Amino acid sequence: MTAERKSGIILGVITALEGGWVAMNLQASGWRFVRYLGFAPGLTGNLAGWIAAFIAAVIFVAFALRLRSVRENVFRPSLLKLLAIALAIAAGILEEVMFRRWTMNWLMSHGYGAVVQVLGAGLLFGVIHGVWGLMGKSFRAALGATIATGFLGAMLGIVFLLAGRSLAPCVVAHFVINLLIEPGLVLAAVRGEMARSRIK
Repeated sequence: MTAERKSGIILGVITALEGGWVAMNLQASGWRFVRYLGFAPGLTGNLAGWIAAFIAAVIFVAFALRLRSVRENVFRPSLLKLLAIALAIAAGILEEVMFRRWTMNWLMSHGYGAVVQVLGAGLLFGVIHGVWGLMGKSFRAALGATIATGFLGAMLGIVFLLAGRSLAPCVVAHFVINLLIEPGLVLAAVRGEMARSRIK
């Protein structure tokens, strides 16, 4: 099986799972769910949150461009890029709800301050995404993926706080990141590039 085909299957499965959750919530709650995400009416969050979201997206995309497969696929039209659009929407919503709203609000409700909320959500986000490194059968790559995505998770946690706990800037930043780098990131994991690169 080619790396592209394997990557397409992986992206398709993740999109189906995460997209299914989003679709169920839209079906069950409609505009209430959209408002919960910070998108109705209009966009919520303040200027500081939106600027921080832009900076977080630029930093992480620039970092990921160190991987050859990411560079080659960042703007290349392909079936993988079409899948990335659907995945970017689904992951941008589900993962921000899980790792920013649920995790950080849970920590806040248990008396933890902003630093613990940001670090806790970032750590959890990183550990869950460490699986990308394991796809190349490399513990070193898994550790690198955990650190890189943990850093992204912490940046998005800061965005969430700066935006007044609105998810909208986080969702948009997550969407842009996934749209640009996800096909290349999966290809890099499948090809074992993460084990050979400093970005892991």
